[in-house]
Amino acid sequence: MDKSVAIAAQMAPLAGPSIVSVINRFGDRLLGFIRRRVRNEADAEDVLQDVWQQLTLAADNGPIEEIGSWLFTVARNKITDRYRKKKPESLEDLLILEDEHGVLNFSNILLDDSNNPETAHLRSLFWKMLDEALDELPEEQRAVFVWNELGNISFKEMSALTGEKVNTLISRKRYAVLHLRDRLQTLYREITQR
Repeated sequence: MDKSVAIAAQMAPLAGPSIVSVINRFGDRLLGFIRRRVRNEADAEDVLQDVWQQLTLAADNGPIEEIGSWLFTVARNKITDRYRKKKPESLEDLLILEDEHGVLNFSNILLDDSNNPETAHLRSLFWKMLDEALDELPEEQRAVFVWNELGNISFKEMSALTGEKVNTLISRKRYAVLHLRDRLQTLYREITQR
């Protein structure tokens, strides 16, 4: 919240004290809302800053009715815009799934070292589903995904090893990611519909 207050202080001369009070009133809830829907803290702070900037621009045009609803709508739109700009291209992108029921961040489950039986079961389901989904891929797509994500081999290195063009390898990985995301979405629906 300290960052929001600092941003508010910078905006205050432009927009008046009402923006500071809005940030103080909605800042923590809005940041929590955003955190649950993005990959990491840096993305959450970026989205929040975008919302405050949009608020400043909108405040110049007159009062906003239902400010709370407006802020959460702007935040949701900024998150959607961020996801549209960056399509899934890595294993990390596969770990966060969202639908109308909410968000599931598999990275929290995979990195949880507690002995919670439910978390251990979900972790097991994730790896089983990922393994099955990898087996369903054509060999070329599976190899590119595994080399890049699990072997940390760059596309340029793969190109030198295989003789394939970098763009061909990137395309294969993209198709692999789309398939894996679809399969993990199935697991997500099974988990959330229990």
